[in-house]
Amino acid sequence: MSVQFGKCNFDGKPVDPKELDQVRPILAPYGPDGEGCFCKDNFGVLYRAFYTTKESHREAQPHVSASSGVIIWDGRLDNREDLIRQLGGDLSAASTDLAIVAKAYEHWRANFFPRLIGDWALSLWDPQTQRLLLAKDFVGTRHLYYSVTKNQVTWSTVLSPLILFVSHKLMLDEEYLAGWLTSLPDPHLSPYVGIRSVPASCFVQITPQAQKVCRYWDFDSRKTVQYRKDEDYEEHFRDVFAQSVRRRLHSDCPVLAELSGGMDSSSIVCVADRILCNGTALTPRIDTLSYYDDCEPNWNERPYFTQVEAGRGRTGNHIQLKWQEPLFFDSDRERFLPTPADQASPTEADQQFARCIAAQGDRVVLSGTGGDEFLGGVPTPIPELADLLTRARFRQFIRKLKLWALDRRKPWFHLMFAAICEFVPSALRRPPKKSQPPLWLTRDFIRLHRTALVRREPRLSVFGPLPSFQDSLNTLDDLRRQLESVPLPFEPPYEKRYPYLDRDLLEFLYAIPREQLVRPGQRRSLMRRSLAGFVPEAILQRKRKAYVSRGPRVALAANWLQFTALTHGMLTEALGIVDAAALVKAAQDACNGKEVPVTSIMRTLRVELWLRNVLRQVTGNSMPVVWPTDSRKRNGRATNTDLQLAELANSNERR
Repeated sequence: MSVQFGKCNFDGKPVDPKELDQVRPILAPYGPDGEGCFCKDNFGVLYRAFYTTKESHREAQPHVSASSGVIIWDGRLDNREDLIRQLGGDLSAASTDLAIVAKAYEHWRANFFPRLIGDWALSLWDPQTQRLLLAKDFVGTRHLYYSVTKNQVTWSTVLSPLILFVSHKLMLDEEYLAGWLTSLPDPHLSPYVGIRSVPASCFVQITPQAQKVCRYWDFDSRKTVQYRKDEDYEEHFRDVFAQSVRRRLHSDCPVLAELSGGMDSSSIVCVADRILCNGTALTPRIDTLSYYDDCEPNWNERPYFTQVEAGRGRTGNHIQLKWQEPLFFDSDRERFLPTPADQASPTEADQQFARCIAAQGDRVVLSGTGGDEFLGGVPTPIPELADLLTRARFRQFIRKLKLWALDRRKPWFHLMFAAICEFVPSALRRPPKKSQPPLWLTRDFIRLHRTALVRREPRLSVFGPLPSFQDSLNTLDDLRRQLESVPLPFEPPYEKRYPYLDRDLLEFLYAIPREQLVRPGQRRSLMRRSLAGFVPEAILQRKRKAYVSRGPRVALAANWLQFTALTHGMLTEALGIVDAAALVKAAQDACNGKEVPVTSIMRTLRVELWLRNVLRQVTGNSMPVVWPTDSRKRNGRATNTDLQLAELANSNERR
């Protein structure tokens, strides 16, 4: 994953090359393979390369076209052959992704975005029209932030330069913080007001006159895939899944696959091995990495991932999770943490992971994210029942309702009521208990940010796309939040790829009948049937993995003294966000085995540590960040309390 930083002055003022020089040290760790720079008139951009494919070694970026347009490309193009056939000219199989993208833009202009299949982000500057385009792939696997002021736009893969090198004050975005404390923020937000992330499947067009966000592609609900026999669905799934895995094996360096004992990661490894044996993979080797905890009764993965290792005849890397190790680290005094997701002090497991990929030369990591969400990991009948209702297929509805009621051991009336409730406006439905704001947040903060804190599931529409299609889009939006919150790795850098988030694979899964994915008593029905003989039977027939809730509780208890020390003089309490006493009580309840949202406790602590890091940077280096004034008013404090917060931070340091 390469990185970029750019600046454009719409008032015609030339970009000073020294402004790019000060960003170099920040970008360098993310792109160790070389640098490119372009600075002319009112436009300047800096690029740092991280090579993961054979073609990327021959890319010279930034790319300047014959018409003086400038393109900076960060990505992997999966439909290279199709685009080469369509564009012709001097393109060939040896052409770089960058050359293909540049040719596609010349041919189709801004209409070329939907034709790019793969994981990517790009910026495109047209000096003739003074227009800047920033775009990302359909799911948002890459980061690309931007900030627009009256006469200037800056953008960057890495968030830090947009914060550290601005001339105006930045305010922390409380809507982002509210989202981070519960279900993760909207993917277009950043922790700072005025800095936004390019949304997935969109491009941002910025000119001296205006800026606008345009969606360039979306799934087509009219596309359907209908076969007469189950075997046809199974064959089609095997084809698109193998294609997705093959695309993500496009690398001239070894690929590391995360291997748990679950069906998602195991299927990726087993299919990848077959592709490698057939000689159709470009990577020289596939390594595996597995986490385990023999002390966790609900999460004993070792017996399962060792079966996959036995089948491939090779033992992978194993990392034991130790929940008793310290959780709350003193934030690095030198390094700035741009988001709560960034962690200054890595855990022992993080350090082992870094040593593993550095020693093996892995630059690509395969993740099983998305398999559980899109292949029926949660065996709910509601989308299928809702489909039958909207199609007025009442006889099938009654039959399916009885079958699912027997399988779920619930009265059929409960399932029917649940299906009907999906069409009721979300404001009239009581949100599930897990969606309620944490009890330790202050009433005022909840009142002001209830929408971000309590994410209600959108109602399903009776008209238009099928309810199962609508539900799939909602699930994809949740995954986009998750991807946007993952920090960019750099010690060492690597690129994460997601076989279950392939565009062609998801189009197929969205187009087939819901009953192919999940059936009464057959969770992940299509996947199990399709991969029989590919994946060990014990894994295919394994019950759904239990959520690991004991580990974080053990960690809280083992680090109780550190935790209570952290809750004294909390910045989140000073800002009117958290009630520290209520947080301590919730943590005590969690340690005693009561039902408490432990994940939200951990996120609250991450926000607290992050705020302390930001405040230290503000007071020590005059970083242009101010605290949300509304929060301080809510808490009965004067609005000009930066000095009070600084004194609070200093007292925490002394303590």
